[in-house]
Amino acid sequence: MNFVGRSQKKQVQAGKVLQHTTLKFRLYPTPEQAELMEKTFGCCRYLWNQILSDVQEFYAATDVHYIPTPAHYKKDAPFLREVDSQALCTVHQNLRKAFMDFFRNPAVFSYPRFKTKKARRDSFTVYCREYRTGPSIYLTGTGLQMPKLGLVRAKVHRKPLHWWSLRFVTVSRTRSGKYFCAATFGYEVSAPKQVNPAPERTVGLNYSPSGFYVDSQGANPDQPATAKSREKLARMQKKLSRMVPGSQNYQDQLQKIRLLHEHITNQRKDFIHKESRRIANAWDAVCVRADDLTELSRGMTQGDLRDAGYGMFRECLRYKLERQGKPLILVDRYYPSTRTCSACGHVEAAVSYKRRTWTCPACGTVHQREINAAKNIKAEGLARFRA
Repeated sequence: MNFVGRSQKKQVQAGKVLQHTTLKFRLYPTPEQAELMEKTFGCCRYLWNQILSDVQEFYAATDVHYIPTPAHYKKDAPFLREVDSQALCTVHQNLRKAFMDFFRNPAVFSYPRFKTKKARRDSFTVYCREYRTGPSIYLTGTGLQMPKLGLVRAKVHRKPLHWWSLRFVTVSRTRSGKYFCAATFGYEVSAPKQVNPAPERTVGLNYSPSGFYVDSQGANPDQPATAKSREKLARMQKKLSRMVPGSQNYQDQLQKIRLLHEHITNQRKDFIHKESRRIANAWDAVCVRADDLTELSRGMTQGDLRDAGYGMFRECLRYKLERQGKPLILVDRYYPSTRTCSACGHVEAAVSYKRRTWTCPACGTVHQREINAAKNIKAEGLARFRA
């Protein structure tokens, strides 16, 4: 049998960098496999909550931070032995990392919270181990071989290259009952040559509630046609509100709404990945403003910034540019890009976001508000990059 991917740790060669790629596949487990997956979801959630509770109690009593291992709980909770121990070890590692991130930078990372059964998605992660008989997890042409689960049938739409090394697999279940696995592979690539951006090869992006973004050349992207899907969603939710909660018709309608939510999510993700790839290939540098999207969305009445996926769009741009040696230049969030005249540099006292155009009192230039902001973001980004 041919094993795809190996987990052996090797030193990165000179002039090489370690790169990771995640492939997501749809899983089609048998009823027995699905039952074991559900047990694993529940055990991981139970273990997280128990460890977090004991950490808080131990710290309150002794003023010492101590995180017990999963083996400490298997005696009182024997059902933990029914699932893969690697998934439980990953829970311990993730909670430990969550505490380390919180103590290192509490302004950015929040204190770990308890998990609820009503979460949007259940998941567990298993790392690939190398044994004499072969790796503990490997991908075949028809599915994914995992400990205790066996061979789980999957839709393998894309096969990894033969030199890729499988690092870990995350199995998840959506609210609609679909199972997926995200297999992360690691491999070495040549270090990209750093690109020195020129002004004519640099673009500035400014967030636009109506058009997702406006670039420094005045262009808008072709957004996905989610309007019809959202209108259909509104009709389905209105119909759901008239049904008796808990009835069979209510559950059937709720399942249809969950599937439509997933369809809208997939439309948004497809648009974000394709648009970020187009920009990363077309330009040598991209300048964006480092806005706090949560705070920015509070003052907006048009559209939902978090629902638009602009934060995910910035992250996709970052790693896709980074893999080509191109920079994503962040401009200070308090930089007055909207109020600054891109022609003469005059800073206006205030420009309402409701105004589409404004005239500079110093030079008389008439500006399109969003295009002018994108031009200023590009100029400020290049100035910061060369400073």
